[in-house]
Amino acid sequence: MSRRAVLLFAGLSIAWGIPYLLIKIAVEELSPLTLVFARTALAAVLLLPVAIARGWVRPVLARWPKLLVFTAVEITVPWLLLSRAEQHLSSSLTALLVAAVPLVGVGVAMVTGRREQLGRLGGLGLLVGIAGVGLLVGVDVSGSQWSAVAEMGVVVVGYAFGAALLARWFSDVPGPGVVALSLTAAALGYLPFAVPGLPSTMPSGRVVLAVVLLALVSTAAAFLLLVALVGEIGPVRATTITYVNPAVAVVAGALVLGEQVTVWTLGGFALVIAGSVLVNRRQPAQEVLDESAPCPAPVTAAT
Repeated sequence: MSRRAVLLFAGLSIAWGIPYLLIKIAVEELSPLTLVFARTALAAVLLLPVAIARGWVRPVLARWPKLLVFTAVEITVPWLLLSRAEQHLSSSLTALLVAAVPLVGVGVAMVTGRREQLGRLGGLGLLVGIAGVGLLVGVDVSGSQWSAVAEMGVVVVGYAFGAALLARWFSDVPGPGVVALSLTAAALGYLPFAVPGLPSTMPSGRVVLAVVLLALVSTAAAFLLLVALVGEIGPVRATTITYVNPAVAVVAGALVLGEQVTVWTLGGFALVIAGSVLVNRRQPAQEVLDESAPCPAPVTAAT
């Protein structure tokens, strides 16, 4: 990769690796509903003017019913449940569970009618990844945390379905327009529910900073970095970012919040990533075709 590509990759790894930490900090004082509203509203304020100025909005608005479905599946429901889950789970474990999205994506592809040729290695990867998730959940989860794990299950399925809907419905329209309008729709949908729950006193500076960074860095700026990265190295190689984000999240949780990282956590993470790599491997000929084909920037990694 070029130096610019390396810098973009590193920046995006950080931007999409720290939201779990930021969410964990924010839900100490804010309700999940208020947090998601603040995140989507701030990010929409930044991205929507850019999308309008560049003409990315009109093609997407023509498909507004599908946009609303995509928004609900990819943002509205998952981001709320993710914030709720982090009230009970560590940021590290949350990130590692999200790393299973590529595995669930295989099942979603089959359900939506897309034929997946896994082969022996792909089938092995699916089993390895499932074993990794089982190891993470079996060792690190107990008691009331199981309800949070169930919420994370919905999050993972939502992200996987969101990626499928994005590819099926919006592959021929500008990706930035889809994201900008989805964030706007989510913010407007949350508005009447979030306002009554706003805190009566100003949150601490730590929480305010977490919300601002979550909206500006992990949402708005991260998406712009992704667009640039896809343009630099292509959509196929850019998807490898999803294998780096959880590692960044684990390190951030350990350094900032003092979250414990056990050998079982590392083992489960290694199995999930190994399984995802095997399931999503591409043949050289397919990679050439995919790199040259138009592709909207993926948003499932933007948690």
